[in-house]
Amino acid sequence: AAALTPKQAKKVKTGKAKPKFKENGSPGVEELWKDRNEEDRNPNPFRFKPARDPGPTFNTTTAWSPLSLFQLFFCENVVRTIIENTNANAAKKRRAGSKFPWTALTVKQVYIFLAILLYTGLVTILWSLHLSKYDRLSKIKPLYNQIVTACKALFQPYKNICIDERMVAYKGRISMKQFMKDKPTKWGYKLFVLADSDTGYTSKSEVSTTYGLSYSAVMDLLHLSLLGQGYILYVDNFYTSPTLFSDLYKEKNGCFGTIRKKQTGFPRTRKNYFPKKAERGDVRWIRKGELVFVKWTDTREVTMCSTVHKAFSGKTVKQKVKEAAGWTTKAVPVPDCVVDYNKNMGGVDLSDALIGYYTVLHITMKWYKTLFYHFLDIAVVNSFLLHMELCKRQGKEPMTQKMFREQLAKEMLDFAPASALPPPTPLSNLTCMPCYFGSNATDLRRYCWRCQDVGILRVKTPIYCRAYDVALCLTSKNNLTKYHVSYCHV
Repeated sequence: AAALTPKQAKKVKTGKAKPKFKENGSPGVEELWKDRNEEDRNPNPFRFKPARDPGPTFNTTTAWSPLSLFQLFFCENVVRTIIENTNANAAKKRRAGSKFPWTALTVKQVYIFLAILLYTGLVTILWSLHLSKYDRLSKIKPLYNQIVTACKALFQPYKNICIDERMVAYKGRISMKQFMKDKPTKWGYKLFVLADSDTGYTSKSEVSTTYGLSYSAVMDLLHLSLLGQGYILYVDNFYTSPTLFSDLYKEKNGCFGTIRKKQTGFPRTRKNYFPKKAERGDVRWIRKGELVFVKWTDTREVTMCSTVHKAFSGKTVKQKVKEAAGWTTKAVPVPDCVVDYNKNMGGVDLSDALIGYYTVLHITMKWYKTLFYHFLDIAVVNSFLLHMELCKRQGKEPMTQKMFREQLAKEMLDFAPASALPPPTPLSNLTCMPCYFGSNATDLRRYCWRCQDVGILRVKTPIYCRAYDVALCLTSKNNLTKYHVSYCHV
């Protein structure tokens, strides 16, 4: 290795210059961009070892109706939770003075409501629809947890997977709302989504409540112990970093995507860089161990990073190019990673498109209702994609998504009269008894439910009713007793 000059060594010692690196990252030789005529090595591919067989994980030999597939995501517990909290929310509004008519919600009415939503209708249930009784994000947790668990359990992704952002439209005033100028939906809730590149199946999604955190978002979505090894992950420049790619490589999973030139770890050298007027199809690349950084000139400069490709293997793509004689079609050299990225990065976009064709989303002032509609969309679209996979394996002709939704709504209406799951009044079989949230009177406290309900000064209490799971104080005119006398008829 060539030694540093005294002038270079002095700059390094004083911190005025960074040491120059070889391809493997060791100090010595300055980085140098190579062109497409210089040969790169082929990375050793990892053996594809998924934790389960790719595709649907349930019995695919039996017949599954649209409703039976949908109920894998919207199970009985989710419906019961919606019923309990919607009835409780309606009762609270009526006690506060609202005069709208209300009868206790039943399973039959929930399925009729869902069927109407599929036909984009609007009914009174929307006014009182409630998913949980506690803090902000947990208002969607009962449904969210069930959908996420079902999505992971019912389908094992194929080899190519992708992670991208999804925007759920909402323009109300809430801190979780974000803005993304590059998305068709500019304002709304941002979700990080892991999807299968081949089918568009949503394997997992997480609501983003903060900005940034791209590394942790990827790691949280993947759950490598449940996924397996040998997967190839496609991401855009929001997530791409040499650190992330190296860590996934150590776990025996490949990764590549677009990368920002200002990203930490991206080569800064200008040696053997593009000429001022680079031709379309010109390529420059640098390899650092398992990472290869590639620049490609199209209508603009494209930068990529990969752990699964060689820099260039001679592939071309036909494009229209303007020359002196006019527009002509010519073969333009293109790096392998660009070809694969364009082919497999659209998993989340495919899912978004399927949702967008027949979305049940309605304009609402309640933020959690917007996410309720979206999770309903995910359940329906994933059910449809499972239907497509089942038909493929059974050699049958699948329904279109429109036909699938129409059949699902019909089956919901047929199922509704036979449903006989009355909503329970108490949340448990326990008798009413005051208990502490924690181990003593000062450990844990919540706001008194009745104080909030009647609009007086909020009081925190360590006591709750174990049968109804409601926080009630003793200091403000003995609300524990008044709650049971007035509302529970005991």
